[in-house]
Amino acid sequence: MSLQHLRKLSVVLLGSLFLCLPPAIVAKRRVPPGGRLAVVVDERLSALRTTPELNGVLLRRVGRGAFVAIRGEKKNRAGVVFYRVNVTGRTSGWMQREALVSPSRAGDDARLLRLIKGSDDFDRIARARIFLDTFSFSELRPEVLMIYAQAAEDVAARLSRDASRRLDENEMNAGGAPLFSYYLNFNELDRYNRQGITFLFDAREKRFRYDGEAWQELVRRYPKSPEAAEARKRLEAMPH
Repeated sequence: MSLQHLRKLSVVLLGSLFLCLPPAIVAKRRVPPGGRLAVVVDERLSALRTTPELNGVLLRRVGRGAFVAIRGEKKNRAGVVFYRVNVTGRTSGWMQREALVSPSRAGDDARLLRLIKGSDDFDRIARARIFLDTFSFSELRPEVLMIYAQAAEDVAARLSRDASRRLDENEMNAGGAPLFSYYLNFNELDRYNRQGITFLFDAREKRFRYDGEAWQELVRRYPKSPEAAEARKRLEAMPH
């Protein structure tokens, strides 16, 4: 097969992987050309280096959620596997395999699930969001949806305490806007909103509640799963 045919084939394969991702996700992040699509999930390991060595010259640190294109791989003498990746159309280098997951590589969904379970607080939510955006057809998706929803519900209690402590009621009344609007504009909500989580505000109890979107998806898409049975209970318990 000629080099030209190989390039055309790589474009077609990469394009087919993009179809598995929500358009909004692709639009928000630049997708580099030239290889198999992968996503950074562990920024502790996401150093881009000039050589496939842990002491190789650092080019940059690539942030969690960034797309890269895998061009090849190499195992070094220490047994660590590195991927040759394109970060942009002009920037490439070597990155440790465990920093990335790819929708085209078998077992990466299970590996990411293990990382999610080993993560806490915001890291757990952010990595679960990457899983849900990347592995649309994984059989592990119901479990991740439940983890994502539970983490959102857990953080709602902390955000409620933080908002009550930092928002002064006298100052809010003097501002003239509805009280609930100050809470729903609370700046600590921002990074969770960017992960697809929406909180509702209970004005009577002055607390945030997770809106239950992941539970609704579980009931709608995976009605026979064990997670869907639990999701129904959570939705029924939500105040109306």
